[in-house]
Amino acid sequence: MVRKIVLSIIALLFVLKTNAQCAMCRAVLESGEDQNMAEGINDGIVFLMAVPYILVGTIGFIIYRKFSRPDKSENTEQNL
Repeated sequence: MVRKIVLSIIALLFVLKTNAQCAMCRAVLESGEDQNMAEGINDGIVFLMAVPYILVGTIGFIIYRKFSRPDKSENTEQNL
């Protein structure tokens, strides 16, 4: 267990700098002077990144609500 923690800390310390855009998008944006296109592409990347998190969060919430709700059939049997 200690070995996994140490390896995780070492991995987090040696994170390389990454760029958000692919190589082709970056080349197009660096060569152009239109900042509106660059902002649009960055907004699109954020939108595409957010959708999976929203879907997973929604499904997780539905599952949590389903399993945390007390079963009504058990409550009626206890009252008899």
